[in-house]
Amino acid sequence: MKISYNWLKNYVKDLPEAEKLAEVFTFHVCEIEEVDKLPNGDFVFDIKVLPDRAHDLLSHYGVARDIAGILGLSFNEVKYEVPKGEPTKLEIKIETDKCRRYMGRIVRNVTVGPSPEWMKTYLETLGQRSINNLVDATNIVMFDLGNPIHIFDLDKLSGGIIVRNAKDGEVMTTLDNKGVKLTPSDMVISDDKDVLAIAGVKGGKKAEVDNNTKNIVIEVANFDPTSVRKTAKAINIYTDAVKRFENDFSPEVASSAMDEMTALILEICKDAVIQEVVDQYPIKAEKKTLAFNISKISKILGLPISGDEVENILRNFKREYKKSGENFEMKVPDTRPDLCSDEDMAEEIGRVIGYDKIKAEIPTINNSAKSDENFSKIIFTRNKLLADGYSEVMTYAFCDKGEVEVLASASDKKFLRNNLTDGLKESLKLNQLNAPLLEMNEIKIFEIGTVFMKDKEEMHVAYNEKKNIIEKTLEQFCNQFPEKNFGAFALGDIGQGTHDSLNSFPGISSGSKIFVPWSVYPFISRDVAVWMGEGENPEELKKILKKEATHLLIREPYLFDSFTKNGKTSYGFRLVFQSFEKTLTDDEINIIMAKIGHKIKENSRWELR
Repeated sequence: MKISYNWLKNYVKDLPEAEKLAEVFTFHVCEIEEVDKLPNGDFVFDIKVLPDRAHDLLSHYGVARDIAGILGLSFNEVKYEVPKGEPTKLEIKIETDKCRRYMGRIVRNVTVGPSPEWMKTYLETLGQRSINNLVDATNIVMFDLGNPIHIFDLDKLSGGIIVRNAKDGEVMTTLDNKGVKLTPSDMVISDDKDVLAIAGVKGGKKAEVDNNTKNIVIEVANFDPTSVRKTAKAINIYTDAVKRFENDFSPEVASSAMDEMTALILEICKDAVIQEVVDQYPIKAEKKTLAFNISKISKILGLPISGDEVENILRNFKREYKKSGENFEMKVPDTRPDLCSDEDMAEEIGRVIGYDKIKAEIPTINNSAKSDENFSKIIFTRNKLLADGYSEVMTYAFCDKGEVEVLASASDKKFLRNNLTDGLKESLKLNQLNAPLLEMNEIKIFEIGTVFMKDKEEMHVAYNEKKNIIEKTLEQFCNQFPEKNFGAFALGDIGQGTHDSLNSFPGISSGSKIFVPWSVYPFISRDVAVWMGEGENPEELKKILKKEATHLLIREPYLFDSFTKNGKTSYGFRLVFQSFEKTLTDDEINIIMAKIGHKIKENSRWELR
């Protein structure tokens, strides 16, 4: 939003110099993206207005009012003395709940021509091109008060004005000759026959004001912000009017905008004759009050605030309020709907006082450990099962059946699980496939997780005993250990349990404890069983296996079986092969196994089983 320094001075005569005012913007109002000094001596502030302040700061009036309140300066409230006007026959119908207010006024005997120099200067300062006196007047009012205005050529209308939803497939040609196809979700302004404008977005060609226009209808309206934004995005038209409507300014501004627009026309068209205003106001602006407490404001800001300071700020901003001790009740201005809570008022007061007044202090934190009984039970259960040789798994909470359904999910994940058993069974199957790689003859896994019933959620524990799955509630599991005092659980208990097996995993170097990425390709396991004489060391066999198995052997040969019979001992080793470059084939491994067999046969004391 571009703001003219000279324009602001119409409202606040005692403004500080432009450079000083730039600092006020930055530290108390909003960010300034650029400041330009123009050849005519004016300064233009390009301010970055965020949505929470767009209700008032997208206008010179709103910005000037805010600056005056912050600096405690006198504000010149401009009042336009406009006659009531002649009786009117203008008919306005509102047929949609998306129009909150619509004001219309007929003005006859206008003259379309060049704008006065002051009007051109103000618009050019903001980077706007002068079109003609009537159109320029609408832009002046919009940039001044923030309420967009449109005018129609009265003699081009067929009947009255209707605010309604568009008909499916209805088409309108915009002022810049762009054809727009509309849908019933779009709001339009029409006469009895055709669409005149897309409400809040863009005017149409039918009732366009041109050099032959003599009689006009002034439109000052307030539309639903969501509707305007959706329509603008759908038809890809974004205007200054859209920017203001989509940010939800108050319908109360319309009265002032109509008065200013009427006064401008009477000034630039000396022979103009006005008629009475038709004001349709079906959805009135809500009048709100905000109660807040000084102690709470001080606590939020981290800065002691006195009642006198707050009263001074409210008086400078011309706010109506009541005070009772530390409690205030303030009427929220129509242009500041963002003021809704204590936090909003803390921000409002803090920005006026200056955030630089707030000292940076590290808050006092109580580091004493607190015991959470439920968390204690989870940690105890996990460590207990880990110590018993189990490994923890985590399965999906979403599944294809259950008691609680979720929306918009995949067909096999439409429900929340009501048990851990189903998921653990699937995990058990998958882990059994990897048993050779993990050097495990028995897979022992467990899960601690939430299950979901229609009326409640519960924390469960599930673990396997061979192929059987045992599932209990967390309470049932922990009740097996009555000697454990979970209320006295200490932070150090978290570290209990055994994790030594992790160091032998393929991805961990046992010497350096440095992680090494594992292969993404599948492994192949082979077993070798050899009869050896009494007293012979199986480590000799292990050395041969390691040497002949080549680099494809990804871990130490694993002794998984041994027994003695007739003075000889059988040693069974498991070999796991895997490549980091490709998927191995049986033929490749068979060649390696043949070489291993040949090497074993060279020792006359050994015998392959």
